[in-house]
Amino acid sequence: MVHSPFNFIFVHASLPKFLSFTDVSAVLTLALKISLSSPLHSHSKQSTTMDEEFSLDDPTQLLESASNFAHHPGSLNDAAVKDFLDRFPLPVIISALQTKSDVPGLENTLVACLERVFKTKYGASLIPQYMTFVQVGLKADSQIVRCLSCKTVSSFLKNFDDKSIYAIKLIIDCDIYPLLLDCRVNGDEQVATAAIDAIKNLAQFPEAMGIIFPSNFNEATHLGNVASRCSSLLTEVQHGAQFLARTTFQLLHSIISNSSMESILRSRALMISGRLLSKENIYMFVDEPSAKSLISAIDVRLGLLDSQDTDERESALEALGGIGSSIQGAVLLLTSFPPAARHIVHAAFDRQGGGKQLAALHALGNIVGENRPEDGVILNGDAEESLRRLVYEVASESSKLTPSGLLLSVLQQAAEFRLAGYRVITGLVARVWCLMEICSKPEIISIVTDPTAETTKIAMEARYNCCKAIHKSFMSSKLVRDPALSGIAGKLQEAVQRGPYLVRKHTEATPVVMTAERF
Repeated sequence: MVHSPFNFIFVHASLPKFLSFTDVSAVLTLALKISLSSPLHSHSKQSTTMDEEFSLDDPTQLLESASNFAHHPGSLNDAAVKDFLDRFPLPVIISALQTKSDVPGLENTLVACLERVFKTKYGASLIPQYMTFVQVGLKADSQIVRCLSCKTVSSFLKNFDDKSIYAIKLIIDCDIYPLLLDCRVNGDEQVATAAIDAIKNLAQFPEAMGIIFPSNFNEATHLGNVASRCSSLLTEVQHGAQFLARTTFQLLHSIISNSSMESILRSRALMISGRLLSKENIYMFVDEPSAKSLISAIDVRLGLLDSQDTDERESALEALGGIGSSIQGAVLLLTSFPPAARHIVHAAFDRQGGGKQLAALHALGNIVGENRPEDGVILNGDAEESLRRLVYEVASESSKLTPSGLLLSVLQQAAEFRLAGYRVITGLVARVWCLMEICSKPEIISIVTDPTAETTKIAMEARYNCCKAIHKSFMSSKLVRDPALSGIAGKLQEAVQRGPYLVRKHTEATPVVMTAERF
């Protein structure tokens, strides 16, 4: 069989990863000469004929046969592929692709030919032996060669029978994943599409999740990190940024929606989703339907976890909170149907919720704008109406009956819950309806103006910021002219002037009059 010597050479030869195209071409050409002059060929009539008729110097025969193969109507079976490779071994085709690209039509023809080869089971089985050349192809200047290399990785992963660590080890050893990311970011649209398809296929392997979504979010190859840097990366290649963000969301959506996936992997995907959509500039590079689809996946997952107090549920609530920290994210959470924010509002005031209540309170603080600039606290009309309706709905279903009752109950809980409660009120009180609710509960005013209420620096500052927000909202509202509320105004003013920390009043020394002791 003509290609046996090539297989032997390329499987057993140690090819360093830093070989250039020229180096690889030289090795291939040498291998071809050795193979064609070897005893394995000297006794074969077929090999002798090939030695006489075929030469890398004249790729005409290869070009003609590859064209016929690439444009053969219908599907090709393994036998047809094997027959073609018996006549033109893969090293010959690869060498011609690398050294004869200036021949008119040859590059396009060979790329189309190899794409059909690797789509078959037999062709895909040969890919591991040539992964070094796939690696080189991913770095090629030619966009169609890079596209072919990305598709070859996909064929390898889709046709790999045993979903084991071996396939992932080969990807890691050949440094394939960072090259796919580079193709994704810097390739043209076809290359970018092929690269993300390869990454999606890689994500089907549980062992690959540590590569695509490392536990360290700051790693350069973390897909979420790459997508979050879209604004800085693709000023040059804008379609890459848009497509990267959109397809990253598609991948995250598939993980979150996959009930058979390990919970820890879904939790990681949830965390990444929250971080990505927390950035205002991400909406410059992703369309709204993609963002809505991802939010919907989280919404559905929370519905399935509704009666469970699990780490995954807390991760989902935190993800929605991350999304809600941006203006557009908050609007999407409140205006989807049904509003995904309902999970947060319900959980935030569930005193039996434990960790999920705490996560929901902080998430609600984000949605209502506690961490947004002053001009970004209030959302559009539909979102604001949805927020008001959700809060009153939860209040009406509870024993507290009113939003002010719900907020007071949070401030009467343990310190970590009070801290989250201060954040919620700080953002929420910018709404007139919430300001009126708070002014109707003197107990809330007493807590937020009490300098002894908290003992830690972070809690003192959170209480003070809450007090300042209430004071500012009150002073800019019509309520300031209500005589019945003058006492509240004075109390708030005094607390704001006092500052966040407990300062003991300076007392003068006073004489003490007492009966003298007699000796």
